[in-house]
Amino acid sequence: MGARFKRVTALGSGAPWAAGAGGVAAGGYAALVCAAWMRFGRPARPKPDEVDPWLDRFMPVYDVAERHHAHVRAPAAVVLESAKAARLQGSPLVRAIIRAREIVLGTRPQRRGEPEGGLLHETLALGWGLLADVPGSEVVVGAVTQPWLPNVVFRALPPDEFRAFAEPGFVKIAWTLRADALGPHDTVFRTETRVVATDLSARQRFRWYWARFSPGIVLIRHAFIAALTRDAEQHGRGMPAASSPGPGPS
Repeated sequence: MGARFKRVTALGSGAPWAAGAGGVAAGGYAALVCAAWMRFGRPARPKPDEVDPWLDRFMPVYDVAERHHAHVRAPAAVVLESAKAARLQGSPLVRAIIRAREIVLGTRPQRRGEPEGGLLHETLALGWGLLADVPGSEVVVGAVTQPWLPNVVFRALPPDEFRAFAEPGFVKIAWTLRADALGPHDTVFRTETRVVATDLSARQRFRWYWARFSPGIVLIRHAFIAALTRDAEQHGRGMPAASSPGPGPS
């Protein structure tokens, strides 16, 4: 009886700690939501080494910009291919974040088989379009969409039409996978996402969406970069360096 009482007491004493941890997590999430809301429409300008001529070509003005980078000890071409081939659906964290979005927005789950190909292949299969492809250096992907809808649809446009698109009620999203060579086996991998709304109504809806879901989106970016860094460095060991990539847009 005494042993049982002690065990129950021990279990019960953990409840305040669990509640406290949950409160800290909720408070941290609320702070991130508030920060995203306040920053909306006032994105930080890129640093000199972050400037991307391709993104500037397709979306020179934007409401949101998210930039992430990592130093990878592998040739630039290997790093870019590893980024294209990354499989995000294999991460429990990524699956949990996607499922949370489905629950919050009331998304109707869609039955899909095992994803074929990597990140770039899966993205294009969802309806995104390839805006630019610089072998060994960078790819730029874009779509027109309404991400606040429960079952979001992505629409690809030709590069020239993408820049000019201004139909009310939508946002345009463009993002990159970019590998900047520092040397034969050293690379800075960068990814940047830009979003611009086509009118005030879409901007208000997207601001609400971005504030609530951007913390999870940022976590996915961190998980993605960690995975590709590991894979690229494994694949890049002992490989000869690739030739230099082509120039940026004229």
